[in-house]
Amino acid sequence: MTAATYQYVDLPDASVVTTRALLTARENIADTVAARAMMCIHGGAGFGKTLAVNTCLRALEPADEDVRKITFRARPTARAVRYELFTALDLAGEPPRHPSEFDRLLKTALAERPRTFLVDEAQWLNGEAFEYFRYLWDEPSTQLAIIFVGGAGCHTVLRREPMLSSRVFIWQQFTRLTPDEVLEVIPLFHPVWADASPEDITFADQHAAHGNFRAWAQLTAHTRTALARTGRPRVDQELLRWAFSRLA
Repeated sequence: MTAATYQYVDLPDASVVTTRALLTARENIADTVAARAMMCIHGGAGFGKTLAVNTCLRALEPADEDVRKITFRARPTARAVRYELFTALDLAGEPPRHPSEFDRLLKTALAERPRTFLVDEAQWLNGEAFEYFRYLWDEPSTQLAIIFVGGAGCHTVLRREPMLSSRVFIWQQFTRLTPDEVLEVIPLFHPVWADASPEDITFADQHAAHGNFRAWAQLTAHTRTALARTGRPRVDQELLRWAFSRLA
């Protein structure tokens, strides 16, 4: 898988590594899709939620499953959710003008075949938007699985909506990599770290990355630059301090 999959930086030679969180997500997503249920994956920024979900869905997607991704960047109304779904489903023609007609169109489309919605950046959703997803999912004719992925705000809003929260099949929280996980997975993440000493990897995590995959990707990009410019064969703490100086 290419480095672009990491979505943080353009990082040649990076690999997707199998963390405990990713393995758990793979099982949880498979069970959610099989049950035509709803799931919430939540956690801090940069912990690898979206990457894990995208990776798992590609690996688990059966031949008859239609996976559609929806991403929100601002707090949408139910009307905005309808239009996003219309676009995500590639429906023909113009969107209906009246909500009841729009709802019938979406329900008809969702009843045609099994579908999975990946709703990313779900921390932007408010109660009204979440309720609309529940409304579609509750329709007996739809064959819908929904995976909400978002920050802590996603979990908070969902928990405040009893009608929706009670229908969430699986909750999974992504957290920082532990120090032991860092030593296990970072050497597999990029060749820069493959022959680095455990002490230097721990030093980098304690001073810059803090168990956050996004921070590790950024640090790796700067470390690659430092190695290329200095001609040094491997990472050392002097080189890492230069890389740290480029980070906030």
